[in-house]
Amino acid sequence: MKKFEYFDVTADIGFRAYGESLNEAFENAGLAIFNIISDTSNIAPVIEKSFEITSEDEVSLLYDYLEELLFYHEVDFMLFSEFSVDIFEADGEYNLKATIRGEAIDWDRHERKSEIKAITFHMMDVKKSTPVELRAIVDL
Repeated sequence: MKKFEYFDVTADIGFRAYGESLNEAFENAGLAIFNIISDTSNIAPVIEKSFEITSEDEVSLLYDYLEELLFYHEVDFMLFSEFSVDIFEADGEYNLKATIRGEAIDWDRHERKSEIKAITFHMMDVKKSTPVELRAIVDL
């Protein structure tokens, strides 16, 4: 099973991320985001960051998760290549605990691809099928 794929969107890039579980699909969405920015096979998972988010539904949780990844990238000047996600529902809210691993950006060593300006809600979707499929579009 493929982990993710891209689709054409004018001036943006869209992706679908897949997984046997919702957790795995979210992990692969993180991989898809950072493969837009750089080649994740060249990013060493030597620094670990953890965070938690709570959202009202799964689509909002996906948006918030991708925004958080972009935040850590921009604020800490890091690229990430490993993602561990645990999602659970409680009291009508969706909670996500994530641990992400990567390293400081070194454009002399890391391939520079496209800069992501923002995550969009446009066409964002979570399909809990087999496999789970997530769809998102990012603004370049």
